[in-house]
Amino acid sequence: MAERKFEALNVPPDALEKGGVEILRASVVEGAVSIALRRAFDDPFTWGVLLVDLAHHAARVYAMETDLSEEEALAEIIAGIQTELEDPSDPSTSQSLN
Repeated sequence: MAERKFEALNVPPDALEKGGVEILRASVVEGAVSIALRRAFDDPFTWGVLLVDLAHHAARVYAMETDLSEEEALAEIIAGIQTELEDPSDPSTSQSLN
């Protein structure tokens, strides 16, 4: 049987240098997303800002690693968000642990 291993990302350099608190970890496990998070902010509005920042970062990565432009990738990400908000694919089984 093949050994299962977890492929973690590196800690961002500025967090190593200045310190910080990890607030979100997302992994793909057997095709599903597994999430651990801390509430971290007094106002849930800030999570919306964070999610938009994540979308922009993801779009940049797609632009660097595929034939999509950053704008095209961001449009696809936004379409995915809208679709999932309107009709959640898995509304009851997500767990968030810290």
